[in-house]
Amino acid sequence: MTDTYKISIITVTYNAGEILERTIKSVLNQSYSNLEYIIIDGKSTDNTLDIIHTYTNHISKWISEPDNGLYDAMNKGIKLASGNYLWFLNAGDEVFAPDTITKMLSMGEADIYYSDTLVVNMQGSEIGLLSKLTHNNAPDKLNWRKMKQGMVVCHQSFVVNRQIVVPYSVEYKLSADIDWVIRSLKAAKSVVRCEFLLSKFLTAGLSKQYLGSSMKERYQILKTHFGFFPNLWNHLFLAIRFLTTSRKNKLQ
Repeated sequence: MTDTYKISIITVTYNAGEILERTIKSVLNQSYSNLEYIIIDGKSTDNTLDIIHTYTNHISKWISEPDNGLYDAMNKGIKLASGNYLWFLNAGDEVFAPDTITKMLSMGEADIYYSDTLVVNMQGSEIGLLSKLTHNNAPDKLNWRKMKQGMVVCHQSFVVNRQIVVPYSVEYKLSADIDWVIRSLKAAKSVVRCEFLLSKFLTAGLSKQYLGSSMKERYQILKTHFGFFPNLWNHLFLAIRFLTTSRKNKLQ
């Protein structure tokens, strides 16, 4: 397959110098050549800029300035991107393998590509597949209605055609990703599941630090898209499943 489509990979970072380089290297190691790599830094005060300067010849565009939160920074990346497809990999996340993009595009043109995800820790060691660790199972047939169960696909393993990309809602501070995924799926005509992995996801996100607030936002987002009573019923089901799984884990 020729490198027909430009892929814009966007990394948002802030004081993540300890883990940024692994993300950069995973992008630079791609066998696919038609790449645009963009870094949006929130005016870091650690060694982030030193790392960016080390690789500046391989970074298409980068900025370092204060922002109004994660999703404001991601919107800056959307505005700078010129690729046919956009892919968000934040500091610490990685493209899974050097041939990942080549394999993805060999599956034919689509509005969205997605896959299961390998979860890693701060040291880069494997924890396991996200589908085995959570309800985030990257279902075989993904559409926006599947999202009534929550974030069933990892944002880092979700590549979107530029023609249907919309800005993130800055109304939400912690969970705008699920709203963005739902709106992308609503606009998509073709959604392709990759049977290989697209990304490695570092399990140390902003929403984990503020889990309660994140869950409240998700509830409001899902209510907006699915309605009050369907959302209430589905959250009751999710709560029962969570309690059942927790009990089983304690018994093991």
